[in-house]
Amino acid sequence: MIHSLFLINSSGDIFLEKHWKSVVSRSVCDYFFEAQERATEAENVPPVIPTPHHYLLSVYRHKIFFVAVIQTEVPPLFVIEFLHRVVDTFQDYFGVCSEPVIKDNVVVVYEVLEEMLDNGFPLATESNILKELIKPPTILRTVVNTITGSTNVGDQLPTGQLSVVPWRRTGVKYTNNEAYFDVIEEIDAIIDKSGSTITAEIQGVIDACVKLTGMPDLTLSFMRWESERILSFIPPDGNFRLLSYHVSAQNLVAIPVYVKHSISFRDSSSLGRFEITVGPKQTMGKTIEGVIVTSQMPKGVLNMSLTPSQGTHTFDPVTKMLSWDVGKINPQKLPSLKGTMSLQAGASKPDENPTINLQFKIQQLAISGLKVNRLDMYGEKYKPFKGIKYMTKAGKFQVRT
Repeated sequence: MIHSLFLINSSGDIFLEKHWKSVVSRSVCDYFFEAQERATEAENVPPVIPTPHHYLLSVYRHKIFFVAVIQTEVPPLFVIEFLHRVVDTFQDYFGVCSEPVIKDNVVVVYEVLEEMLDNGFPLATESNILKELIKPPTILRTVVNTITGSTNVGDQLPTGQLSVVPWRRTGVKYTNNEAYFDVIEEIDAIIDKSGSTITAEIQGVIDACVKLTGMPDLTLSFMRWESERILSFIPPDGNFRLLSYHVSAQNLVAIPVYVKHSISFRDSSSLGRFEITVGPKQTMGKTIEGVIVTSQMPKGVLNMSLTPSQGTHTFDPVTKMLSWDVGKINPQKLPSLKGTMSLQAGASKPDENPTINLQFKIQQLAISGLKVNRLDMYGEKYKPFKGIKYMTKAGKFQVRT
């Protein structure tokens, strides 16, 4: 299945490679570099690249490309899901997944990859099992390994490997038993210049941090769910993603912000007008915070003289990128950005007005209306501490002007 794995940074340097079968030459990545050059952004590199003798499948996370090399056709999502699992495992082991951290822990990285694949096929991909096979690095363990020459490889087989619940190790014990859940929703939307919604959808996840003694059986019941409204599961130990969901029905997606805009260019004039105002809409009384407005201005704009009612703004005359860090939106005093644009003398009017991109987040609100009603536990007699948080944030949120 997977022959090799290459880790490539944003500069195009291969800083780590792992081979499970025969060694595949680094030159195979030339096809990936060609695709990377054609893509305008890192996220636009095709996830599947066919070559004369191989297929290259990749994911881009934390400014690193994880590129798998395969020789025969396999379901692409199978490989892509495995690559995401590799990234999640590194993040779980080291706290962050970045090039310096991977280089600092290169021995543990190779040991973990050796256990995750056996002869190119997935073997142990559950974090709890891996941590029993390969101990996560600590300062003390690193010092001891340096002095004694030992490794992080465990001396016993993991207890969960042969269990009917392989994702949870046996004999888990905690002094404080707690279960926390984060419901996080991202809105992707395109709004036309009249304020009507062209397209809108929600990508949602429920992330969990569960530290419970024994082998608990949990049930989550929801206020808004299409059928059973109940989710039953035996949780892994620690941090994990419980589920992800997608709301594509446009009538179920509430748009929490609006943008009023007036951007005008005149023929044979060296000045243009620019004015935008941001306000809340359908937020259930919750505060919109972390608002950042960006816009790629036309090439003919030489400079901008703007005054924000709140926050700070910058305009780069080279890249023509306008950025306005708004912060929180106060419904009683809506933030606005007004001023003039200096245009290139004699240049014709731009073919189209710029697009406005928004970033924002709203705490304690799931915009889809999904809400956890209660969390129950079976199989254990103690009472755990439970907590649930909600957050809505912008994904790719565009307003056309």
